[in-house]
Amino acid sequence: MRVHKLVFAAVAAAAGFSLTACQNSDAGNDGTGRNDPSSASSAASSSGGKNSAGKSSGGQDTAAGTGSHKNGKVSKCRSDELEITAKDNTIDGDPDGTVVVELKNRGDRACAISGYAGVDLKTNSGSLSAKRTGEQPHQVVLKTGQSTAFGINYPVNKSGGSGVRITELLVTPPNETKTVTLRWPGAATLPVTDTPGSPVKVGPVGNAGQGG
Repeated sequence: MRVHKLVFAAVAAAAGFSLTACQNSDAGNDGTGRNDPSSASSAASSSGGKNSAGKSSGGQDTAAGTGSHKNGKVSKCRSDELEITAKDNTIDGDPDGTVVVELKNRGDRACAISGYAGVDLKTNSGSLSAKRTGEQPHQVVLKTGQSTAFGINYPVNKSGGSGVRITELLVTPPNETKTVTLRWPGAATLPVTDTPGSPVKVGPVGNAGQGG
């Protein structure tokens, strides 16, 4: 009887040792077959740290940081940042006259400009607004010191009469409200006409050719 008891005790001890060894070898279990919550939480925390690091090293913040402007986009050119000049660009033999208006970025940053400038001529008969040619405008990005231009096309007075005398040229850059007043460099007068609408045409910024 004593022999049987010793054998049973030995078997029970061996089984207990085997069970303990299995439990210790599976650190992710709590002995019931379920994952250890503390181990899962630790793994999730480690994984989450990697994701956070990856997000902070790229994405929207990085894109916005590539330039000095919001979302990395270049801001529009302001009137105060532009040096605006005008010169006669009429070619001999052309039926109409042309004035080219140049816009130079004198600011300390790049800026974007697109569209039509507002153009008005002051005359001895009142103010005359130029009509757009309808050409498709394209955006131009000007770095500091760079220039772009547009053309003003107008009929030359060949009637022999006094015509309409031009005194000044008023230019308002696209998407701006501040106007710059310049000396008119073209022919002194426009022909008198009874045709409705303006005979003066303006092209989009970036096109310094004939206004139309």
